[in-house]
Amino acid sequence: MMKLLGTTGALALLIAATAPLPSLAQQADAHGIGRTELVRHAFDGNRDAIQVRVDFGPHAAFPRHTHPGVEIAHVLAGTIEYALDGKTVVLKTGESLYIPEGVAHSARNVGAGNAAELATYLVARDKPAVVIDGPLR
Repeated sequence: MMKLLGTTGALALLIAATAPLPSLAQQADAHGIGRTELVRHAFDGNRDAIQVRVDFGPHAAFPRHTHPGVEIAHVLAGTIEYALDGKTVVLKTGESLYIPEGVAHSARNVGAGNAAELATYLVARDKPAVVIDGPLR
């Protein structure tokens, strides 16, 4: 079963899917993930360009999910492991990954300290930016 995230209860837990967050200083959720939306702008008639900083506490993981568009993840700090399409990709500071539209993936901090990524999305405007696959833990 898929869970759609919008601006209701799950917003505080994981995602600011439909509106910019009010402050750049955000606290991590109970799972050690903090998300700060930096930019949201109309890209074309059907899509938005969105940039989000995702902060991972030590060993924190973001669950399996998809996007109604593409994502480019750039690791700002630490080491992050991405599981997608049956493959595992480990990126260190300064490395990037292109994730095609609809490809289910997850990400977790595999380093001892904090990690962070800059996620850039080109996503359908009329859909949630993130669709979580399965139950939240």
